[in-house]
Amino acid sequence: MKEIVFINRNTQRWKSLEELISKPGEVSPETLAGLYFQLTDDLAFARTYFPDSRITLYLNNLAVKAHHLIYKNKKVGKEGLINFWKNKYPAIIRENQRYIVYAFIILIISAAIGALSATYDNDFVRIILGDSYVNMTLENIKNKDPLAVYKAAGKTEMFLGITLNNIRVSFMAYIAGLIISVGTGYILFQNGVMLGSFMQLFYNYGLLKECLLTVFIHGTLEIFAIVVAGAAGIVLGNSIVFPGTYKRIISFRKGVQKSIQMLVGLIPVFIVAGFLEGFITRHSDMPDVVKLTIILSSLMIIGFYFIYYPIKQQKRIYYGKYYSNQKKKRIW
Repeated sequence: MKEIVFINRNTQRWKSLEELISKPGEVSPETLAGLYFQLTDDLAFARTYFPDSRITLYLNNLAVKAHHLIYKNKKVGKEGLINFWKNKYPAIIRENQRYIVYAFIILIISAAIGALSATYDNDFVRIILGDSYVNMTLENIKNKDPLAVYKAAGKTEMFLGITLNNIRVSFMAYIAGLIISVGTGYILFQNGVMLGSFMQLFYNYGLLKECLLTVFIHGTLEIFAIVVAGAAGIVLGNSIVFPGTYKRIISFRKGVQKSIQMLVGLIPVFIVAGFLEGFITRHSDMPDVVKLTIILSSLMIIGFYFIYYPIKQQKRIYYGKYYSNQKKKRIW
C-alpha cells in the first residue's frame, strides 16, 4: 500500500481519536481503547513500510498520548479491580496474544524434544528429573499407585507450597526476559523438556493415560500460567531489543508496565491450580469422567477468558461503538 493511500484511508479515524483525547471526560474507556488498538496496528504498519516518514512520528506521538490517557494511574478499589478484570486485562492479553502463542510453541517443541530424548536414552529422564524422583516414581508404580507423589503432603501444606512454587517458576520465566528474551526462552525450554520427559517415563510403563488424566487436573492451568508468564517475559525482553520509534528507556518502561500486568493477572490462575493440585489431584482413583470434566472445564475457562473474550471485546469496540459514533456524526 502506498503511503498516500494509507493516510487517506485512516486520516478520519486518527482525527476522531485526537478529538477524544482532547475531551477525555466525555468518552468511555472502551471506545478510547478500541481506537487505541486500531492505532497501534496502524503504527506497526507505518513502522514497517514508512519508518522515516512524518506520519510514523505523528502516529507514535498520538499513541503515546492515548496510552497515557488509558493507562494513567487511578484509584484502586472495588470498581478499579472489576474494570481491570473485565476490560483492562483482556485488552492487554489481546494486544500480546502473539507472544502467548510464541511461548506455547517453545514449550510444545521442547516437550517433544524431552519425550524423544527420553525414548532413545534411558538415562535422560534421570538426568532431567533426578535419580531420587525417578526411583520414587518407579517404587510407586511397583506399589500400583504411580501418582502417589501427590499424596505425600497434607492438603493445605501442599496447596500453599505448590502455589508459591508456581509463582516462583512463573516469575523466573518473566524476569529472565531481561536477558533480551533469550532467558525466558530458556526457562520455557527447560520446563518443556521436563514435562516431555515426565510424560515419556509414564508412557514407557503403559501409564500415559492415567498420568495425563491425573496430572492435567491441575496441570492445565499450571502450564498455561507458565506460558503466559513466559509471554510476559518476551514482552519485557522485546521492549529492550526492539524499542521501535521510542527511546529505549521509554520502550522499556512501557514493556515493564504491560508485562507486570500480564503477570499480576495470573494470580487467580496460580491459586486455582494450587488448590486443584493440593486438594483434588491426590484423589487419583476418581472416575476418568470426573477428571476429564475438570480438565475440559479448565480449558473452557482459558479459551473463553484468554482467547474468545479479548477478541470479542475488541470487535465489539471496533465495530460497535466506534461505527455507532461515526453514524451519529454523519446524521448531525
